[in-house]
Amino acid sequence: MSEIEGASSVREEDAFDLDAVRTWLAGHGVHLVGDVEIQQFGGGASNLTYSLRTADQDLILRRPPAGKKAAGAHDMGREFRIQSALKGPFGLVPDMVAFCDDESVIGSEFYVMQRVDGLIPRRDLPPELESLDPDQVRALCRTFVDTLIKLHRVDTSIPEIAAMGKGTGYVERQITGWSGRYRNAVTDDAPGFEKVMDWLAERMPADVANCVIHNDFRFDNVILDKSDPSTVIGVLDWEMATLGDPLMDLGGTLAYWVQADDDEGFQLVRRQPSNVPGMFTRAEFVEYYCDQMGYSVDAEQWKFYEVYGLFRFAVIAQQIYYRYFHGQTTNEMYAMFGQAVHYYEDRCLRVIAGTI
Repeated sequence: MSEIEGASSVREEDAFDLDAVRTWLAGHGVHLVGDVEIQQFGGGASNLTYSLRTADQDLILRRPPAGKKAAGAHDMGREFRIQSALKGPFGLVPDMVAFCDDESVIGSEFYVMQRVDGLIPRRDLPPELESLDPDQVRALCRTFVDTLIKLHRVDTSIPEIAAMGKGTGYVERQITGWSGRYRNAVTDDAPGFEKVMDWLAERMPADVANCVIHNDFRFDNVILDKSDPSTVIGVLDWEMATLGDPLMDLGGTLAYWVQADDDEGFQLVRRQPSNVPGMFTRAEFVEYYCDQMGYSVDAEQWKFYEVYGLFRFAVIAQQIYYRYFHGQTTNEMYAMFGQAVHYYEDRCLRVIAGTI
């Protein structure tokens, strides 16, 4: 079998009972015959993702992490249902196999899906794309943004899609919710973020729309066609997808968008090739998106969504660091999340002050 980029041996603390999964899958008409090659993807820092491959099966298993979890987070059944619902109207999701709500099988809920084989741009462009010139990179970037736009245009009147959301008031729910999550995950060495949370709470705009949003849309959650890298064939990691304000989704996406001229601190947290010559700047990203969607957002209005995206990233990082801080995971990769939280508070304050 060929190697899967981004996957490696399963960490001991994240291992599960393969025979139990094999038996459970057989009960759902999927048979893992012969030797099963199990690998774990290390790029994610939330739900755990594994590759299960045999001579004739190429599957992905997703399960939640160990340790304390935020209320409502890591809902495997919801993630499974969302992708199932989006398969028709959006298309760019893996084929779902089955969902298991019986925690006695491997100690948690989990679901299994077919693997989509393609190129995933992670921190840097894959070797197959390193020869792209700036014009080709720009076309790739435009395709990336167009994929987000395609998602935001999905028909929300479809019953299975409509069931994803909670109605209007998304902006207010997010600012209140993420502020509460941060306070619940604070460790002794964490920054306060009170000025940022107060600033956001005082400036909440009304929702501009209610559409399908991914809530973690970035290059390393996008799969490109190996034969035509300008084509997106899949979008991954639907854990936080819902119905909500598209500009809030855009703000979350751009919290990861580190461009070539950003400061050293932001460069350290870069996890996608958004700095490659030809990529949009954040300002170009916002302008192109808003032109296509018909939104009018000036620089001062955009500041709210930018700060929200940065703050939301910091909360996620702090929740992950909380597990490491309290010894709920030994993955040393999580140690650096605590440092990132400090940087993001400083960046939020600089955006608010207008110094960046």
